[in-house]
Amino acid sequence: MIYIKTVASLLLASALAGSALAQEGPQKLPTTQLSAGMHLIQAEVAQTPEQRAIGLMHRRSMPSNAGMLFVFEQPGVQCFWMKNTLLPLSIAFVAEDGSIVNVADMQPMSEASHCSAKPVRYALEMNQGWFAKRGLKSGAKLQGEPWK
Repeated sequence: MIYIKTVASLLLASALAGSALAQEGPQKLPTTQLSAGMHLIQAEVAQTPEQRAIGLMHRRSMPSNAGMLFVFEQPGVQCFWMKNTLLPLSIAFVAEDGSIVNVADMQPMSEASHCSAKPVRYALEMNQGWFAKRGLKSGAKLQGEPWK
């Protein structure tokens, strides 16, 4: 009987731990203002592993100057995919000094992996084409709280 209770407890704990990833609607996170030259960005900040795993999943729309900044504890090669993400996005992989390392366009509901060209501590997702329309590519600098 004790064994059955232990297994049941472990199964319940596992289900509760995974429930945040199985959420139905989009998460809403605190925001910070960033800029790329004269272009202002309102970025939600995803800094915990759970927040980063959910990212922009389940969103049906996003304002033109809104995005999500992913903050990692230390630099590393970061890879993203778009499973359960409904919006086409562009991602800028950003070094610790705020400089863009590389930009990739990502398609909705895709499991294709998009990785940073070298170790980075940040990634910024925006509506697809946002960086290209503003001429922002490798070497461009972002400003804001993380890079002060």
